[in-house]
Amino acid sequence: MFSAFIDLIFPRICSACLEPLQRNEELICTHCRFDLPKTNLHLETENTLAHKFFGEVQLKHTLSYLKFVKGGKVQLLMHELKYKGNQEVGEMLGRWYGAELRESGFADAFDLIIPVPLHRKRLLIRGYNQSDCFAKGLSESLNIEWRNDILVRETETSSQVNKSRLERYQNMDKVFNVKNAELLRNKKIVVVDDTLTTGATLESCILSLQAFEIKDISILTLAMA
Repeated sequence: MFSAFIDLIFPRICSACLEPLQRNEELICTHCRFDLPKTNLHLETENTLAHKFFGEVQLKHTLSYLKFVKGGKVQLLMHELKYKGNQEVGEMLGRWYGAELRESGFADAFDLIIPVPLHRKRLLIRGYNQSDCFAKGLSESLNIEWRNDILVRETETSSQVNKSRLERYQNMDKVFNVKNAELLRNKKIVVVDDTLTTGATLESCILSLQAFEIKDISILTLAMA
């Protein structure tokens, strides 16, 4: 009764549609969960997203959970995760996608999850890395280790927003360094980010990591534009 009273005074709302949540729902309502615009790339034999990286870097798997549409539910979820401190949204979506990947035969596809890092100044301002949240959720569902102490963003770059494709790649040139490289040896690595647009950030990460003795490397994002 007390919980119902609190919900009446301070209603919990869905992070995707902003409608009140039912008592048995957390963060995202049941309707929105099953209405999320999924890419289903992990089910495709011909992965269209992989074409973005052809001729640039060699990838084992190229995956993304949701389709980002301006003004849609995914944009609201990303806003909650990145700018409103709602880290639980990222973790929950990571668990959901991890469960789907596991059921689709990806349980042994990766040995180590590496989130795309923030520069220390931006991390200090935000207080957390949104890619860490998604990586943590994936790790829980897939039962795979994740580490945020291997890939380091040494250079503070300007925002990628409103930059052309070429400008995005130039902005991300030689931004990342690798520490604890011995942890990469003969591992199947998956690099995790929140959103994929041109792929410039992820490509920069991959180029830094593939210089070491890894078995193969994949990318996985929460959403793709």
